[in-house]
Amino acid sequence: MSHPVYVQAMSCVSALGEEAGVMRAQLFAARYPGTLTLTDAYSAGSKLPLGCLPRTVSLADLSHVAPRLRSRNNALALTVAQNLRAPLTQAIDRFGPTRIAVLVGTSTSGLSEGQLAASSLRRDGRFPDEFDYAIQEMGNVAEFLAQELRISGPAYVISTACSSSAKALASAARLISSGLVDAVVAGGVDALCSFTVAGFNALESIAATPCNPSSVNRCGINLGEGGAFFLLSREPGPIRLAGWGESQDAYHISGPHPDGTGAIAAMRQALNKAGVDAEAIDYVNMHGTATLQNDAMEHRAINAVLGGAVWASSTKPITGHTLAAAGAVEAAIAWHVLTDNREGKLPVHWWDGQVDPDLPEIRLVTPETLLGREPQYVLSNSFAFGGSNVSLLFAANRTEDCG
Repeated sequence: MSHPVYVQAMSCVSALGEEAGVMRAQLFAARYPGTLTLTDAYSAGSKLPLGCLPRTVSLADLSHVAPRLRSRNNALALTVAQNLRAPLTQAIDRFGPTRIAVLVGTSTSGLSEGQLAASSLRRDGRFPDEFDYAIQEMGNVAEFLAQELRISGPAYVISTACSSSAKALASAARLISSGLVDAVVAGGVDALCSFTVAGFNALESIAATPCNPSSVNRCGINLGEGGAFFLLSREPGPIRLAGWGESQDAYHISGPHPDGTGAIAAMRQALNKAGVDAEAIDYVNMHGTATLQNDAMEHRAINAVLGGAVWASSTKPITGHTLAAAGAVEAAIAWHVLTDNREGKLPVHWWDGQVDPDLPEIRLVTPETLLGREPQYVLSNSFAFGGSNVSLLFAANRTEDCG
């Protein structure tokens, strides 16, 4: 028997800040908030605009855990997830720790620590005494969070590049709707490191200036870091994960299918699962990486499924591309659009305004855009290497059963 899945609580940390109010102010700012940082911290001798955590963010202290769990990625994950402790404690008291799962999307794990260990090996001829290769395992962060949050239900990681945390949320919904668990802490986290930046630079996909999604002048991504976690259950809450769609077009190891066939399938699945018509969608948070192929494919897909009149924007010019965490960070953005938003403010699509005539038309959000009413449905897209596509459809729950 399938059950509705609701989002009870949300926590997010990114270049937009740690406090929900700060994130919201940056998200709905009428002027470009300038949240990216120009730095060579991860690209020696070459400054790049990156979505770094603000200096005001203090990462959790991990001195109490085993060395194999002491990664910056885990510290960021705990910094985000610990904001859910109050509602999670209530869920544990109600359901028991074995009935709650932890699902995490990540791609970096302890990569930064592994890189430092490799440097020590080259310099000193041996690894640091406390280095444990297990810190680099993708499952490391789920094990760590389950331990820290005192959860003993299923705990695992999904690592499918930029669709990882969106898939974690979809997987959480399946676990709940199937009755296998009663609640899930789900989301994603990825921390910046120079290895990741160098890898994307080798693909010639990094922009040296703030990214420019949908523009005829777009030339690549700005990387970022961050995380977002959600507490989901079948109990009525303020936001409902109404639908989700997943597809795998496997067109190319790094490029999307140019016709957007996989993206179209994912969006249509999400709509069909939710029983929602295309005309009902108030806003689409685009994957919007500002690469030539992704933006062309996504414009075609959105236009094909939702038409040219739907409001849409990419928020990566203000968060950076947080890789495996992108789906979760942008789900947090959907949360803000759907809560306490009577005027219908939408995240602005920050770009140079230079239209690419080859892209099918969709309505890109401007600083003046207002729905003039509370939004009801938000679609969030995440597309990854290998054609791994996910669309999440969130709905505001304003019925009496929400309390």
